Amino acid sequence: MAGLIRQGHFLGTKLRSLRKRNGLTLDELSARCVQIDAAGAPSVSYLSMVETGKRMPSADMLDMLAGIFSKDARWFLDENTEVEASPAQRERGGLEAMPLEPAFLFSHQLLQNALPELLSQTGTTGRQFAQLLIRVWQETRHNNFPDIERAAEECGKRQMPLDLDAVMAICKQHSLQVRWFDGDARKPSGALVRSQFEAPGTVLINERLRSQEERLKYELAFFIGHKVLHNGDGAISPHSALHAAEGDAAGSVGGMGAQDVLYAWRDFECSFFAGALLCPRVPFRRFLIREAHSVSACHKLGVTPALVMRRMTAVSPYRHWHFFDAYAPGYLRAVYRGNGIPLPWGNMSLVSDPCPRWAVFRLLQQSPAVPAMQKPKSQISVMQDGKRARLYCCHSLLTRDALDELHVISVGVDLLPALDAQGFDGEEMVAAVAEACRLGGGDGIIPERAAIAIRAASQVLNIAWIADALDSPASVICPRSGACPRQPQGCVS
Repeated sequence: MAGLIRQGHFLGTKLRSLRKRNGLTLDELSARCVQIDAAGAPSVSYLSMVETGKRMPSADMLDMLAGIFSKDARWFLDENTEVEASPAQRERGGLEAMPLEPAFLFSHQLLQNALPELLSQTGTTGRQFAQLLIRVWQETRHNNFPDIERAAEECGKRQMPLDLDAVMAICKQHSLQVRWFDGDARKPSGALVRSQFEAPGTVLINERLRSQEERLKYELAFFIGHKVLHNGDGAISPHSALHAAEGDAAGSVGGMGAQDVLYAWRDFECSFFAGALLCPRVPFRRFLIREAHSVSACHKLGVTPALVMRRMTAVSPYRHWHFFDAYAPGYLRAVYRGNGIPLPWGNMSLVSDPCPRWAVFRLLQQSPAVPAMQKPKSQISVMQDGKRARLYCCHSLLTRDALDELHVISVGVDLLPALDAQGFDGEEMVAAVAEACRLGGGDGIIPERAAIAIRAASQVLNIAWIADALDSPASVICPRSGACPRQPQGCVS
C-alpha cells in the first residue's frame, strides 16, 4: 500500500478525466461501484477527495475503479504522467495549459506561500501578475461582464454618442468635480500622469487633455466608473502615459503587495465601465453593423479608435477576437485573446526579436515621421499552432498616444470558426493559404477558392476589413519569436 501511495500523484486527475470523458457524475460512478461491491464501494464524497488528491484508494478500490473503465490499475500510477487537458484548456491557445497536479502541491495554502517568492525571484511585480490573471479571466469570460455593462447603461441611459457636455453632466450628477493640473509634470520614472482621483469626488485631469476631447471623455468616464462601482473611495491608481513595461513599475522590486490585485482589478472594472458608458452594448452593436466594423468611424462617436477596437471584442456575437496595443521594440501594453492567438511578444518584459511578419511589428518599423493617425491596414495571416494551422485577419493602426509616442493598436479575428460555420472546409482553406505562403517564401497571394470562402465569411460577419485584406498577400507568422517555421532563413524582414 505504501508503494501505491508513493506512485499515485496523478491518480486523481486521471480518474476525473476518465469519468468526465465517459459522461459520469460522481454519484453515478459511486453507484457503479455499489453494483460491484456494495460493502467496499466508495461514497461520493470519498471519490471527490480521491480526484482532488486528498485521499488515496486502497489497492482493491483502485482495481474496482480500473475495472469500470476497462483500464489496468497500473495505468493510474505515475509511469505515464501525461494528463489530458480539458476542452476548455485546449481552446485557450498560446502556451499549452497544464493541469495543476498533484493537487495537494497546488493547494491554496501552498500557493499563497510560493507565489510571492516566485514573483520576487523572477522580478515580476504584483501588479503585472494580477493583470495577467485578469487578462486570462477576460479571455475565459470572452469579455462578457453584464453587471458592469448594466451599471454603465443605468448611468448613461444608453445614450450614444455622448459629447463632452453630456459626460460632464454625468460627473455633476455623481458629485464629481473636475480640476486641472500642470500638463508637463512627470514622475521620477518618466511617466506622464494623465489623470488621478482624490476621494471622495475630485477628478484631476492633465492640461494636455484639454485639446484631446476623445481621451478626456474616456478619463472622465473611467472615474465616473470608480464613483459608481466603488463609491469613490479613492483606492484607484492614477492613469499614466508611459510605454515602457508597466510604467510606474519600472525598476521596482518583484513581489506581491497587499493592494496589487485590488488596484489592478479596479483598473480593469473602471476601464470596462468607461467603454460601456461611451459605447453601450446594443447601440454600439447596431453602429458596428451600420459601419461594417469600421475603426475609422470612431470620429462619429467622438471616441478613440482603441476604444472602438476594444468594445468590438466585448459586444460582437462572434466571440473569436483578439486585441493588441503594441510599442517598439517589442512590448504589449494591452492584450486580449478571446480567440486564443499566441502572443507575438510578452507584456511583462521587452522582447528584442519579435517575428517581423506580425502586422503590429511591420507598422512599428515605419518611419517615426508619421501623422497622428494613419489609415488602418488589414492582413490575413496563417499560423502553425501546434498540430493545427490557424487563419487570422487583423486590422491594425499606427497612431500616437498622449505622450506623442508611436504605438500600434490591432484588432483581429480567428477566421476558422467563421469558415466552418458557413459550410466550408476550414482546414482545407487554411492549408491552401499556407501552401501559397510557403511557395512565396513567407508571403503569398490567397488562392481563389480560399478568397471566395473568406469573402463570404466577411459578408456574414459584416466585417468589411476582412474582405479588404484579400487585396494584399497573406503572411506566415510565428507563434513565438525564435520559433519560425520558415527554415532555414527564419524571421527576416
